[in-house]
Amino acid sequence: MEKSKILIIGATGSLGYHLAESSLKFCHPTFALVRDSAISDPIKSHKLQCLSHAGVTLLKGSLEDEASLVEAVKLVDVVICAVSAKQTLQQKLLIKVIKQLGSIKRFIPSEFGSDPTKAKVCELEDGYNFYAPKIEIRQLVEAEGIPYTIISCNFFMKILLPSLVQPGLSAPPRDKVTIFGDGNTKGVFMQESDVAAFTINAVDDPRTLNKVLYLRPPGKCLFYE
Repeated sequence: MEKSKILIIGATGSLGYHLAESSLKFCHPTFALVRDSAISDPIKSHKLQCLSHAGVTLLKGSLEDEASLVEAVKLVDVVICAVSAKQTLQQKLLIKVIKQLGSIKRFIPSEFGSDPTKAKVCELEDGYNFYAPKIEIRQLVEAEGIPYTIISCNFFMKILLPSLVQPGLSAPPRDKVTIFGDGNTKGVFMQESDVAAFTINAVDDPRTLNKVLYLRPPGKCLFYE
């Protein structure tokens, strides 16, 4: 069976980079939408150079540029968006373009994380509702009748475990640790490379069409393991 052509938006991000690598690994023709600002950033530029040398086709554009979105989406069968949480609502123009063209077989929006429809903690300390934009985008995709797959992978090990799950910190705190709930709440943590691999495998799987795919590692392990 011919492999779907995949467009990655957010390929210079931590997860997006793994998605692009996995797409190539599984032999998909792979494209990445690249902002001008990414090219001028030394770290992002190096990532793009590595992806380009590996076989990813780089396309100039952004989520704010409708013309570039149209040209990019025309080239592919699948669109995977992996932008940051605060860019979630910027996917609206992309959704409009996907709807108008009508050629995309699968859209995977940037929802990666806990299922926002089931999360009990919604507001952060600054009052920002982390999950509301994700719910809004999911509802918009469903309302437009766009074929989709939602990836629910809960938490990324790389982001939260080094700080003992203390939001905003990159290392364990020295004075106090915040324990959520009664201390017995179970958590699910995934490696970005695993999330990327399962995501790419889902794009051509009919079982994941218009479904939420929940990712869980096998068995369980303790922090010190």
